[in-house]
Amino acid sequence: MKKYRCVVCEWIYDPAVGDPDGGIAPGTPFEEIPDDWACPVCGVDKSNFEEVEE
Repeated sequence: MKKYRCVVCEWIYDPAVGDPDGGIAPGTPFEEIPDDWACPVCGVDKSNFEEVEE
């Protein structure tokens, strides 16, 4: 699964880890995260993330 980076604070969403504190279970692809989810570090919305090229 693809990782995504916050363009504001550069936090990486790793689907293998998810965001348990934000209610996102490990194994959840970024595309399946609700649109009202926010970056756990800086609080911006999902539209401020870009795919990480590996």
